[in-house]
Amino acid sequence: GVKFAYLIIGLCLFPLAIGGYWAYGNLITTKEGILNALHKYHGHDTPKFLLALISLLVVINCMSSFQIYAMPVFDNLEFRYTSRMNKPCPRWLRRGIRIFFGCLTLLISVAFPFLPSLANLIGGIALPVTLAYPCLMWIIIKKPRKYSCMWCLNWTLGCLGILLSILLVAGSIWSIVIMGMEVHFFKP
Repeated sequence: GVKFAYLIIGLCLFPLAIGGYWAYGNLITTKEGILNALHKYHGHDTPKFLLALISLLVVINCMSSFQIYAMPVFDNLEFRYTSRMNKPCPRWLRRGIRIFFGCLTLLISVAFPFLPSLANLIGGIALPVTLAYPCLMWIIIKKPRKYSCMWCLNWTLGCLGILLSILLVAGSIWSIVIMGMEVHFFKP
């Protein structure tokens, strides 16, 4: 299920990214997206119905992607309920958890509209969780022979992940310093 959903998302987004760059090149700034470029460069010669349909498809894509990426949070909250109450999570509570989390996400996105400009920094800080920690945890858990092939490989990958994270954090801080960042609360 989830792997198929990721496949569908990838099949939708990669052609869009490749085709968008092929069509517009460097005309799209970091502040805009392909949707803004479509309205900006083709708004006068494209039927309004087609622009509205494209915008609607983007909204549907975002809503379905949100459900997939928020699934670990939903599962965690349902697991906590199940472990405390020793019974399955009722359907009405599952819906309530999803609605509450969606509203909380909406509130955060409206309250902090500058968060996308911090995405690289947040991603760089969180990158070791994906790239470095699994390799280092494997060494601690499996305790391979010192200087064996797997020991060296995992240490190399772990150190490379940490180095990449440091470079990404430094680059994102540099980008924020160079480009600047306007901070407005509740003013998207």
